[in-house]
Amino acid sequence: MQTAIILTGGLLTTPDAKTAHGLIRESNRFTITALVDAVSQGQDAGEILDGKHRNLPVFGTVKEALSTRPEYCIVGVATTGGIFPESMLQDISYAISEGLSIVNGLHDYLSERPDMVALAKENGVELIDIRKPKARQDLHFWTAKIRQLPTPVIALLGTDCSLGKRTTTRFLVAACAANAIHAEMIYTGQTGWLQGGKYGFIFDSTLNDFVGGELENAVLTCAEETRPDLILIEGQAALRNPSGPCGAELLISGNAKYVVLVHAPKRKYYDHDAAWGEIASLDSEFELIELYGSKVIALAINTEDCTAEEARAFQKEYSETYNIPVILPLEEGCQALIPVLQAIVSSAKNEKQI
Repeated sequence: MQTAIILTGGLLTTPDAKTAHGLIRESNRFTITALVDAVSQGQDAGEILDGKHRNLPVFGTVKEALSTRPEYCIVGVATTGGIFPESMLQDISYAISEGLSIVNGLHDYLSERPDMVALAKENGVELIDIRKPKARQDLHFWTAKIRQLPTPVIALLGTDCSLGKRTTTRFLVAACAANAIHAEMIYTGQTGWLQGGKYGFIFDSTLNDFVGGELENAVLTCAEETRPDLILIEGQAALRNPSGPCGAELLISGNAKYVVLVHAPKRKYYDHDAAWGEIASLDSEFELIELYGSKVIALAINTEDCTAEEARAFQKEYSETYNIPVILPLEEGCQALIPVLQAIVSSAKNEKQI
């Protein structure tokens, strides 16, 4: 794997740095050598994220981070609207001038900035805009073939954005592997690709007419090439987040009949913004998912703003109310969900034999 540093522009401790957070936890496409964040400099990135030392130093400048000998520089933030912070563009210009190729997951394409294109050409490096839409001829339209797929498909949905849907998906895949269940993940965002995902597409850069087809193609290709017991689809946004309602596609076009729902009990408004409205109740979210023909098989709790005692109380309350497994992925992992997944796999194999 090629070596890379990650830019977070002073946002490392905020939800805007969720791309960096994912790469700190796991990266199978790049070997991360350091992060650049003036606010958090001098610390270990793993300890900042979740208290686990990962030998990932945080430097205040790109110049200092060059001591780790990176080949690439990754934009590690996902800002509102996908626009570059002006200060980060200065860091990127410096990185290019020092011979680093740039991997950018924002909607603000570097390859469409003449000054950056000229600088990259001058220094012989690449500008990789991973959120740039595919060419029309490379897109797939939905075919309905997925309705014949015998492999169970599980969607990881959330009641809002930035709750840990991708992280929970990856934790579940790892838990399955540890319990002799072959599960594969379909990524739907830039971080999933950056972490090394093989099957998937970048949802919010796909023409709407082809979202269902790209999802179906990713699932069917994964099923054909890997023959998994389960396929898990990483969700995006939320069914009722007004800035980008999303999730119905996974249930209908992706044929996901099972849902693991991620929820933050103490978050009141979508994206923490009262103007966007209050997050719908869990009861109504369960009902909506059922109206789409799918079933919530587990809850995963995002414990933001919760004490340990509050998190356990919510876990107990939801478990008793809904009579399904309720997991705390970051604190306890996903092992408690394994019996449910084993039952789904067993049922699918029995139906296939019949």
